[in-house]
Amino acid sequence: MIEELLDVVVRKRELQGDGVVVLDLTRRDGSLLPVFDAGAHVDIHIGPGLVRQYSLCSNPADLSVYRLGVLKDPASRGGSVGVHNTLLEGSEVQISAPRNLFPLAGEARRSILLGGGIGVTPMIAMAYALHDRGETFELHYCGRERCRSAFIEELANAPFAANVFTHFDDEGAEQKLDLAKVLGKGEVGVHMYTCGPGGFMDWVIQGACRQGYTEEHIHKEYFQVEVDTSGDSFEVVAARSGKTVQVAEGQTILDALAQVGIKIEISCEQGVCGTCLCDVLEGEPDHRDVYLTDDEKAGNDQILVCCSRAKSKKLVLDI
Repeated sequence: MIEELLDVVVRKRELQGDGVVVLDLTRRDGSLLPVFDAGAHVDIHIGPGLVRQYSLCSNPADLSVYRLGVLKDPASRGGSVGVHNTLLEGSEVQISAPRNLFPLAGEARRSILLGGGIGVTPMIAMAYALHDRGETFELHYCGRERCRSAFIEELANAPFAANVFTHFDDEGAEQKLDLAKVLGKGEVGVHMYTCGPGGFMDWVIQGACRQGYTEEHIHKEYFQVEVDTSGDSFEVVAARSGKTVQVAEGQTILDALAQVGIKIEISCEQGVCGTCLCDVLEGEPDHRDVYLTDDEKAGNDQILVCCSRAKSKKLVLDI
């Protein structure tokens, strides 16, 4: 099945903070964009073979525009640099319809949103949605320096500004994030959402666990993860293709399959987006992604081939 792409135009481009470009995208023909739920992202087709995911940070109630915030990463593999260099005002680009791997829980009586740096982007859309629904929530925005952070003015002037709390390393101790106090004790109906750098998210998630939050009440979205390809070599059998390949230490299953002519659709290449998900027919995966839930990983019937490896000597995949 070929995904239908949307033709959009960069109607507004603004540099905010230190290295963040905020883009307003509208449909080229002027029609409304597809409906999306807070927490959704779109795939941007930046160039041939270069597709990256970015969270929507605009108000889900306004379908005239999709807003994105993209940090220029010094270690960019082409995505963020491509966005900064090529997506100028008036330029055209193709994007996917929104997909949501980070939705708001439907039964929450209180939501706590914790964004670190550029990880605040999906939280902004969530705040708009929760405000429009009249639900109880807080948005906590953490960063190193206020002057280097994006969305400061928008959040200060948002209709939910009273629900926004900022925490910056270069400001006074009184505004530092007291995680235990903010989270409180884990209770039924209280949901916590976090997005940001890995270290920040690990700290937040561990803190939530200490406060008694269950897995069902902790919601997370990673935007960058270091891929670990260490470990012994193993064999992968592509059942439908009738091909077998040896995956060497330091090599991904994805790369090994490509060497024998098996092409898997990819995007993030970091075990974040789920694009390269394959069914496992035999063998035990060594899951190294942050996409599958713990229960899904325990099932051992799926694997993300861009980052995960094998605990068994052989994996048979349904490809």
